[in-house]
Amino acid sequence: MSSAVEIEGLRKDYPGGVQALSGVSLRVEEGDFYALLGPNGAGKSTTIGVLSSLVDKTAGVVRIFGIDIDEDFPSAKRKLGVVPQEFNFNQFEMTRDVLITQAGYYGLPARIAGERADHYLRALGLWDKRYLPSRSLSGGMKRRLMIARALVHAPPLLILDEPTAGVDIELRRSMWEYLTQLNQAGTTIILTTHYLEEAELLCRNVGIIDQGCIVEQGSVKSLLSQLDSEVFVLDLEYPLETLPSVVLASDAPAPLIRIDDTTLEASLPRGKSLNDLFAWLSARGVRVVSMKNKTNRLEELFVRKTSMRGRA
Repeated sequence: MSSAVEIEGLRKDYPGGVQALSGVSLRVEEGDFYALLGPNGAGKSTTIGVLSSLVDKTAGVVRIFGIDIDEDFPSAKRKLGVVPQEFNFNQFEMTRDVLITQAGYYGLPARIAGERADHYLRALGLWDKRYLPSRSLSGGMKRRLMIARALVHAPPLLILDEPTAGVDIELRRSMWEYLTQLNQAGTTIILTTHYLEEAELLCRNVGIIDQGCIVEQGSVKSLLSQLDSEVFVLDLEYPLETLPSVVLASDAPAPLIRIDDTTLEASLPRGKSLNDLFAWLSARGVRVVSMKNKTNRLEELFVRKTSMRGRA
C-alpha cells in the first residue's frame, strides 16, 4: 500500500538549544486512521506544523503522497487539509463565506466552491447557520466549521490537531461518527488527541511521541497486546455476605479487590479469559450485571511509555 505521509529523521531546532523534534520517523499508509499521541510539549503540533508549512524544519525528509515538500510544496499542500487547535478563520465572515473563501485559495471555480460549501455545511450540521456571522456560532459549531473548511478542497489527507478539545460528549460522538464515515470513504486521517479513548475507538495505528522522539508505534491491537493485564470493574446484582471470602480466594482466575458491597475490581492477567472469571463467580452465586474497564487501555500504555522515558 502506498504512503500518505512519510517522515524520515525530522528535526526541529529553535534558538537557545531547544530541540522540539529529534529525529522523528513515521509512515502513515493511504486510507489509514492514525493517532499521534504524546504529552503537552512532546512535539505533536510541531510535527503537524512542518507538514502544513507553518513550521520550517531543521533537517529530515517529509513526503505527502510521495511528493517531497522541499521539492514541490504547493502540490503537496493541495493534498492535505488541516484543522488546528485554535479557531483561525475570519469570525466576521458569514459561515458559508468562510468555506467559499477557503475554496478560492485553492483555485476552485465559484460554482464548485458553492457546491462544496453547501455539501459540508449540511454534512456537519451547519446548514441552518450558513448566513449567520461565524462569530455567533457556539464553540462546538466553530469546531465543525473548522473541519468543513479543511475539507472544502476535497483533500485526500485530513490532519486534526485536538479536534474535540472542549467539545461536549454528544457533539464529540457525532464528530467521531462523521470522521469514521469520512475515513471509510477513503480519506486518510491523522489525529492528535488527549482523549485516549478517542484514539482507541477510531484509529487503527498509533505513534507515541515524547520529548521530540517517537517512543512507540504500530497498530492499536499490537500495542495493546503489550499490556500484562487489564483491570475491570464489576457491578454485582446483590451485596454478598460472603464477599470477603470470595475476594480472598486463592483459586480465582484473577485477583479480586472489594470496592464496596456491590462492586469488585478484577485484575485479569493477559491470556486469562473473562469467561473463566464469570464462571468462577457464578459457581459461587456471584452475579455480575455490568462491567467496564477501570482505565482506558491505550491510556495505560501511554502512561507507561512516557513515564518510563521520563525516568531514563
